[in-house]
Amino acid sequence: MKYFYFVFSMLAVSAQGAESVQSWFEEGKVKGNVKYYYIETQKDTSAGSHTSAHANAIGGQLNYSTGSWNGLQTGVTFMTTNGFALPNAVDTSILGRDNGARTGNAEAAKDAFAVLGEAFIKYSYKDLSLLYGRQVIKTPLVHAKEVRMLPSAVQGAFAEYALECGTTLGVSYLTHFKQRTSDTFTNIVSHALGGATKTKEITGSDEGEVVTLDAVYKDDKTELKAYDYYAQDFMNAFYLEAGFKNKLDSGWSYSAAAQYIHQMSVGNADDNLAQIGSVTGGKRISVNAAGLKTDMAYQESTLGLALTKVLGDSDRHDSLVLPWDGTPLYTNMITSNDLFQSNYGNALKADSIYIGGSAGVKLAYTQGYDFSGMKGFKTTLSYLNVDNDRFAHNQRDVNAVVSYVTGDFSLALKGMWVRYNTSASATGTITQDDKLTQYRVIANYKF
Repeated sequence: MKYFYFVFSMLAVSAQGAESVQSWFEEGKVKGNVKYYYIETQKDTSAGSHTSAHANAIGGQLNYSTGSWNGLQTGVTFMTTNGFALPNAVDTSILGRDNGARTGNAEAAKDAFAVLGEAFIKYSYKDLSLLYGRQVIKTPLVHAKEVRMLPSAVQGAFAEYALECGTTLGVSYLTHFKQRTSDTFTNIVSHALGGATKTKEITGSDEGEVVTLDAVYKDDKTELKAYDYYAQDFMNAFYLEAGFKNKLDSGWSYSAAAQYIHQMSVGNADDNLAQIGSVTGGKRISVNAAGLKTDMAYQESTLGLALTKVLGDSDRHDSLVLPWDGTPLYTNMITSNDLFQSNYGNALKADSIYIGGSAGVKLAYTQGYDFSGMKGFKTTLSYLNVDNDRFAHNQRDVNAVVSYVTGDFSLALKGMWVRYNTSASATGTITQDDKLTQYRVIANYKF
């Protein structure tokens, strides 16, 4: 922090003088959080074996951002996760799981770590903003996904322009990705495909970049989103979403939304994946998916229904490719293991609703309890059924969450029960486990 302050102070002093620099930092803000996380995962495989692992961790984030000086702003975020009272069988999903996957060192997956997750300089002028560095972002296919101790983050250059009509246009040039269970920013395409050698086999180069174009329109009732993610000689992914919400005088409110996703391999990857013996078994990436959802709410009660479908094509690698923590489908559940497609080298694997041919139906009911005097309490119960002609059994998920929020403190108790948890290899081979059970306790204090 002191080094960061010194560097930018010297740059600013040389341009404007010490008095402006002093106000730049005096107007800065410090914020962060302290989080405790307990997780326990039990699995019963189709072969009859049983595994159980758990872990405790404490950590969080500390952010400092300066004020704006002639349109310039800078900031840093320190992130850390630290395990304690760990058993012999450790659930590494709140520690360094991706560090272990990336290095091939199982012990590294159990280690505590700290990382400078954000470090950026930003320039704003009227409706234009430019940013370079590391930051946490939330888009449909590249996302922070803060379901564990820490968020994922990216590194690159970003530009955004706000139009008077309520539309925001953006372009990003992403070079590196840090998975939420890692302290290392690796090349964003090499991370997806599992290192320089495997990346070169598919793309012809040992690394790559992702260019994102986006347009988002939003008013009081309507929201439209369009994103295009292009990685040269790897993949192009397009995401489109339209949503509408309304509140009635009777106290009822409702919302509805639709989404569409198209992904395809491009350039060298399109040629190389089509070769017999490729990592996908000779199949190019070509997939289309769509979803619908609707919610009805009255006072503190909300009932939701979501439907999604990933179109199947036996001649293609037809599962969604999600290497950067995006979980875009409306039927996504807490337990969806597609989160681990963002682990090092797992981009071409998939699970449950994201597998080609999968149709998902999700029901969710949320209830608040302020009316009863139990202020801050909320419960959510969700059910998912995944049907696919390639599955021996439909996958069925039940998630239950009890949460409590008061001021800056929150507590969540989560239980997850899955029958026939399903995954697909890069070649499309389907594996189903009998049961997956998971429990989580998450306490978080923001300051």
